[in-house]
Amino acid sequence: MDATTPGPLAPEVLERDDVKRALAEHDFAAAFALIKKWGGLSQNRIASACQLTPGKVSMIISGQQQVTSFDVICRIADGLRIPGRMVGLADRPWERQPAAPDPPTAPAARSSDDASWRPESTVHLAAELTRSDLVMDRRTATRALAGAAMSGAALLDTLEGWLEPAPAAERVRRRGRIGRREVQELESTARAFRAWDHRFGGGLRRKAVVGQLNEVADHLEEHQAPDVERGLFRVMAHLGGTAATMAWDSGIQKQAQNYYMLALRAAHAGGDAAFGANVLAGMARQMLYRDRPQDALELVHLAQKGAGKAAWPRVRAMLHTREAWAYAALGRSAAFRRATAEAVEALTEANAAEEPYWIAYFDDAELAGVTGGRLLDMARRDPQQHAEDAAEHIRGALATRGAEAGRSYALDLIGLAECYFLMGDVPEAVHQTHRAVDAAARTQSTRVRAQLGQLYPYTVGRSSSRTVGEARSRIREVLSS
Repeated sequence: MDATTPGPLAPEVLERDDVKRALAEHDFAAAFALIKKWGGLSQNRIASACQLTPGKVSMIISGQQQVTSFDVICRIADGLRIPGRMVGLADRPWERQPAAPDPPTAPAARSSDDASWRPESTVHLAAELTRSDLVMDRRTATRALAGAAMSGAALLDTLEGWLEPAPAAERVRRRGRIGRREVQELESTARAFRAWDHRFGGGLRRKAVVGQLNEVADHLEEHQAPDVERGLFRVMAHLGGTAATMAWDSGIQKQAQNYYMLALRAAHAGGDAAFGANVLAGMARQMLYRDRPQDALELVHLAQKGAGKAAWPRVRAMLHTREAWAYAALGRSAAFRRATAEAVEALTEANAAEEPYWIAYFDDAELAGVTGGRLLDMARRDPQQHAEDAAEHIRGALATRGAEAGRSYALDLIGLAECYFLMGDVPEAVHQTHRAVDAAARTQSTRVRAQLGQLYPYTVGRSSSRTVGEARSRIREVLSS
């Protein structure tokens, strides 16, 4: 911040340690209060500069509402001329063009929820999100790990636009340089990235996915033929979904949700309701891992309503298992059984030749594994009633898919070991624990290590057993690696 980047704040305000700290921690309640105090800006002036309502600014300052939206953080940075690095963003456009005037106040419709579902808004979000991610330094990455994903009404309200038809784009752009062949090549790349993540997990190629996503956004900034544009949005949706899964698997929850939102908007712009439902299912899974089953159930129902008849049998089956997962977490065993039965019925109608590649993973083995995992959730509360049933389903999954399944295979083995501990069969539990440790060591998945960490307590307090002690040591080695 200097004299060449004029803004409503004097340079010395952004040089204050308390202001720097508040911005770095995304504590906008403190940041706005300090800006009012030291910058001399009224609440209304802050609201006008940041394209927010005065009421929203008031709620932020009072702590009644947190700033979790990537779009809002960008508006705050641009409106108050806060350098991107101070809030964990890439350099803002006005930083690269120091003589540029303050950005004009956007029309109210541009900052509304409806405007965010316009195709051009989706392209802008992709460009900003990927650019910021690609230049993220170690300190910013550490802060990102602590970021909390939105949940509850704040999340669900932002997704309602998915149920409405995609509005037509209102823009004149340069003529595009690519055709259907190039789009097909991009589709192949997106498919390869998805296969890599499904097998290994852990986000080892996340930056490569984000870079490819940024390239697709660049193509969409140009004028493309309608079929090419639609294809590019679908590629963006697939890449966004993979980037979300990789970020989530690496423990970056807020960034994962940002990419899920981008993937959903891109699927909406590309007219791919089935993949949009798949994205919502991914968001539901994230909520389930965060112990927000009611939010997850709402997301699944939104997916089922939005996809409607566009959903293939495998997609419907997968959505029913997410629904069953939420019911299991809520302790609704009858609803869990009903949803699971509906998943089984839907899967019997599946025809691999007619369905897209991205849902091919959901087969009988996946259904057995997911069902076994949910029964294991219930077995932790009532081992006698559910543990053996859970083990049977997980054994069925393992019998069908082998070590090449990577992350899923490791999660199955961890779950099976826990089942045997719950049933009191310690020798078999130890045997499966060794298999689980071997599989976990071959992945980079944070999620696999988290599940392995939940297995560790079963090996504590049994120090008199040499075999249990060996299993405990092996778990500890993998978790500390």
